[in-house]
Amino acid sequence: MNSGTPSATVEPLQAPERLTDKLAALLMQRIESGEMAPDAKLPTEQRLAEQYGVSRTVVREAVSRLKSVGMLTSRQGAGVFVAPRTQARALAFDPTVLHSMEAVLQVVEVRRGLEADVAALAAARITPDKARAIAAALAALEACPPHGVQGVEADLEFHRSIARATENPQFERLLGFLEQYQRDAMRVTRTNEAMDSEYMVQVREEHRAIANAVMRGDVPAAREAAMRHMSNAAHRIEHAAPPIRRALDALLAHHDHKE
Repeated sequence: MNSGTPSATVEPLQAPERLTDKLAALLMQRIESGEMAPDAKLPTEQRLAEQYGVSRTVVREAVSRLKSVGMLTSRQGAGVFVAPRTQARALAFDPTVLHSMEAVLQVVEVRRGLEADVAALAAARITPDKARAIAAALAALEACPPHGVQGVEADLEFHRSIARATENPQFERLLGFLEQYQRDAMRVTRTNEAMDSEYMVQVREEHRAIANAVMRGDVPAAREAAMRHMSNAAHRIEHAAPPIRRALDALLAHHDHKE
């Protein structure tokens, strides 16, 4: 469809939960695929509500969300339009990213390559001051109780300390963006690890391996240690014991019904 206007066929979104997310994700996909072309005018609120079988409030919230990330833009007196390709867009994932185990693992996969590059660059640019900051972040992490919010934040801060050592602020910003999709899942997986002393030892050794390689300026070892840590993190989520798996599923279901 090249006109940028969705078909008039009624396509109701059956599930009652998270309709705003679902509609925003669908419109986002149509924009990114080019089905709704740059500068195309969005159908009216009423027409979109009828087309997708949702309320006008859901349409309004979904449109507002896509405006906030720069995918749609309002023109006074003319309506809402798909933003031009040249317009800067805020970084955003599909709003349904937290609703499945597969999506959580995809975020870990994105982090795997990113963390490997960050650790390698941090090792290449290490200084005594940076090494002290990384050592302090690692010590704070190891001093935390094995489960709970405090441990999650210390874990994230440890990774941020390595990102800061790259001297490239964009890495820390990008990791900060990804953190919002991981905090809750990390809390569950850290609880998983706290219930298994072998896991706890493994995670602690992985963090130490990254820190030591970066602090001694060993670029290949830093890259490999960070890559291994993220691969193992995905494995721990995928192969969690049934009670932990149920807790993760319940967490994702909670996100799915929060609206």
